[in-house]
Amino acid sequence: MEGNLTNTATTHTALYVSIVIVYVLAMLGIGYWCMKRTRNVGDFFLGNRSLGPWMSAFAYGTSYFSAVVFIGYAGKLGWGFGLHTLWIVIGNTLIGTVLAWLVLAGRTRVMTARLNAMTMPEFLAARYDSKPLQVFSGITIFALLVPYSASVYMGLSYLFEKTMGLEYGQALVFLAVLTGVYLVMGGYLAVVVSDFVRGLVELAGVLLMVYLLIDMKGGLVQTFQQLMSPVNMPDLFTPEGILKGTAPGVLFPGWVTLVALVFITSFGPWSLPQMVQKFYSMRDKKDVLRIVFIAGTISLFLSFGAYYTGALTHLFFPNPGDLAPITNAAGKVNLDILIPHFIVTFVPAWLVLIILLLVFSASMSSLSSLVLVSSSAIAIDIYGAYSKAPEKKKTRRTMLYMRILCGLFVLVSLLLAMKQLNFIVNLMIIAWGALGGAFLAPYVYGLFWRRTTKIGAYAGMISGLSLSVGLFLKWGSPGIPVAGAISMIVPLFVTPIVSLLTPPPSPERIKQIFGDGEKN
Repeated sequence: MEGNLTNTATTHTALYVSIVIVYVLAMLGIGYWCMKRTRNVGDFFLGNRSLGPWMSAFAYGTSYFSAVVFIGYAGKLGWGFGLHTLWIVIGNTLIGTVLAWLVLAGRTRVMTARLNAMTMPEFLAARYDSKPLQVFSGITIFALLVPYSASVYMGLSYLFEKTMGLEYGQALVFLAVLTGVYLVMGGYLAVVVSDFVRGLVELAGVLLMVYLLIDMKGGLVQTFQQLMSPVNMPDLFTPEGILKGTAPGVLFPGWVTLVALVFITSFGPWSLPQMVQKFYSMRDKKDVLRIVFIAGTISLFLSFGAYYTGALTHLFFPNPGDLAPITNAAGKVNLDILIPHFIVTFVPAWLVLIILLLVFSASMSSLSSLVLVSSSAIAIDIYGAYSKAPEKKKTRRTMLYMRILCGLFVLVSLLLAMKQLNFIVNLMIIAWGALGGAFLAPYVYGLFWRRTTKIGAYAGMISGLSLSVGLFLKWGSPGIPVAGAISMIVPLFVTPIVSLLTPPPSPERIKQIFGDGEKN
């Protein structure tokens, strides 16, 4: 009997490996095809601003939800907050996707094209007439996206380790090499074309996964009723109710932490460079309404699938001893690997394959966007800002540097992920909170308020970054979500106050930025 089980497990592993290899070859084929169509920096970084609504929507949705969401968030937050995590679903769909496209996309597309800006730092430099701001922003992006990228690698490697029998380090190296190779080949065009394919896999996978899981427990209505029972619904107004005692310490009532998480994950995409990039690259602002419908649908299904699956773990692990396999010698449960453990314990083998491809798809999309944006932060925003080389030579060098930096960024993220830090959700929240604190106020006010000044933008960025670092260090892991939210909110007041206290931009400068006849 034991031999039969071993043979079955070996067969499943061989099947998973075979399907992943086919999938990888398809992604590399897309990268090679796109490489033949990538001739300049605009092609490499933005797809020549020619992406239609379907490509733009899938690129946005698949970049939003990565292995951190499906593995780290679904496990840790779904277990900690139960059905309350559906507030995050609502926020991510309505604010992080629908409202972001309605408010920001059209304005961003028009203004960045007018200012000839391809990146967030380039836009800030052109908007506020400050090349040092471009360099400062580029360094900030590169530094903060490394831990975010590492968290994605970690989440996906945990899943590969559990389902394919690979060691954690082997899975990391495999994923890092794949990301680097096909990105270096085809740039942003390779990302968005493969995003479309990956998005279809994700949508099909998440719908099937949720359907089968709730079917195991009696259906959607039955699982909702069970999850709403006091046993499975933590009391958000008492610290003791959060994470069932697995948190190292609780600083705030649960509702405060949950509101902070909704805020960060919903307003964070408004200023994350890898998300804003999707606004730059769309074909025309007239496509926004179609993109809103498509991207909103994608976000709703993917976020619901992730967080509801996390909440369902309460029904599959009802007793404290059920989590013994992922509990260390000190008695602490590693919730980062709750979902991989859940999958291999309860999910049929054929569905494991679908989930593996689902999370693999989401993660490769996020990683691709992170690596591309981070490499541009150095190649375009630092080298490009000060290079005096002739335009043709400068373009060739920028392309070369971006490809080299893609590899370097992957390597640095890989080294950080190798440390196997036991808080992949926190790595993402730290990055989102700090990036939001740095860029949300200067970017949004820069788009809509003519009175915003360079000094106001600097004040907003510095206050956001200082608060994020200071509060993260002061409160540690339990206070990271609240620290991130505060870091994003405070600059929204600092930037306008400082702008009103400093001389306004000249009328000529305002006309150049906003164009003739464009109203505030």
